[in-house]
Amino acid sequence: MRPTVVIYPRSANRMNQSLSKLLHPPRVTRVRMILALVVAIVTDMLQFTLGILGPLGWIVDEGLDAVAMVLTSWILGFHLLLLPTFVVKLVPVVDELPTWTACVVAVIALRKRDQAWPAPLGAKGKGLAKPTLPNEPK
Repeated sequence: MRPTVVIYPRSANRMNQSLSKLLHPPRVTRVRMILALVVAIVTDMLQFTLGILGPLGWIVDEGLDAVAMVLTSWILGFHLLLLPTFVVKLVPVVDELPTWTACVVAVIALRKRDQAWPAPLGAKGKGLAKPTLPNEPK
């Protein structure tokens, strides 16, 4: 016999809410922009100065990349541009460029552009309204 899996409506609702939070980025506010830029600039500055230490600096550098990725994703929400930035930082020479700062500026610009677009016609927060013909009763 196959075991039966029962998902109760309350737990399914919680799961949908948590998935929705992961898929929908938070609204970009001035505070979030400043925090994300501070994280990126500090990370890039630390990585530039740690490059002088040689192999020990490289090890710490990778940890800084992971922390920067997590903090930036937490502040601005995950964006696909963060993945190439994380991978590019593994290349020793390219690592000296301020890629975190450039990436955060790009993500902020893209998020602000997405927020500036108006909602589709007929949208009232729950999707598009059903189109009706002029002679059709509502």
